[in-house]
Amino acid sequence: MSTDSKRLPAYFAALAYALIIGFSFLFMKMTVDTAHPLDVLAHRFLLSTLVMGIPIVFGWIKVTCTWRDIWRMLPLALLSPILFFAFQAFGLLYASSSEAGIIQATAPIFTLILATYFLKEQSSWIQKSSLLLSVIGVVFIFVMKGGTHFSLSNLGGILLLVGSALCFAGYGVLARPLTRQYNPLQLTWVTMITACVLFNVVALGRHLILGNMIDYVQPLLQPNYGLALLYLGILSSLGTTLLSSYALSHLEATKMSVFSNFATITSMIAGTVFLHEQLMYYHIIGTALIILGVLGTNWGKRSIES
Repeated sequence: MSTDSKRLPAYFAALAYALIIGFSFLFMKMTVDTAHPLDVLAHRFLLSTLVMGIPIVFGWIKVTCTWRDIWRMLPLALLSPILFFAFQAFGLLYASSSEAGIIQATAPIFTLILATYFLKEQSSWIQKSSLLLSVIGVVFIFVMKGGTHFSLSNLGGILLLVGSALCFAGYGVLARPLTRQYNPLQLTWVTMITACVLFNVVALGRHLILGNMIDYVQPLLQPNYGLALLYLGILSSLGTTLLSSYALSHLEATKMSVFSNFATITSMIAGTVFLHEQLMYYHIIGTALIILGVLGTNWGKRSIES
C-alpha cells in the first residue's frame, strides 16, 4: 500500500475540517448578531464540553490524562481555541469580513515558516509555489468582491486578525509533535475544558461587573441562536478539533494548514445556497487556484522525486 493510501483517512479528515469551518462563518454571523462575542464563545465551548463530557462521565469512552499531560497540552489550548477565536471575534468588530478572509488566507504561509524552523519540515519548490497559489486563490476571490480597501482606521482589528492567523499556524506546528504522544480524544478534551472554563469565567465576570447576568442566558432562549450554537459547539468546535488532531497525527503541519483555504470555497457555496448570493466568474477562478494549490502542496514532493 502506498504512503498516500495510508494517509487517505487523514486527507478526508482535513477536508471535512475545512468544510465544517467554511459553514461556520454563516452560523457565527447569526450568533454575534444576537449575543456579545464573549458570550458566544462561552456558550459554544460549554456546549462542546457537555457533549464530550457526558460519554466520558458515563464511561462510554475513556480519556485519561495526568496533571503532567494536561500541563503539556495547555499551550496548545491557549493558541487554539482560546487566542485564535478571541483574536478573530474581536478583530471582526473593528475590521471587515473581507479583510479577515484575506488575512486568514496567509495562515498556511506562517505555518510553512514555523514548521520549517521548529519541526524541520522540508518542502520542495513545487509545494511552496502551490501553497502560495492557494493563498492567491483566496485573496483573488476577496479582492474581486471588493475587499481591497485596507483602512488605517481598521488597524487594530487587522492586527488582531494577524494574531489570529499566527495562532492558527502555531497551533498546527505545536499539535504535530503532541499528536505522537496523545490521541485526538485527549487533546480535544483538554482544549475544550480549558476554553470552556476561561471563556465562561470572563463572560460571567463581564456580566457581573455590568450587573446584567440575565443577558448571559437571554440569547439561549432564541431558537435561531440555539440552532446556530449547536453547529458551532458540536461540529465547528468539538468536531474540527478532533479532525485536525487526527489529520496532524498523519500529515505534516504545512500540508494540513493549506486545507484551511478550502473553507473559502465552502463559505462561498453556503452564501450561494442559503443567502442566495450570486456565483461570479472570479469565484470559479479562485476555486480552481485553491484546489490546484492544495493538490500541489500535498503531492508536489512526490512528483519531483519520481
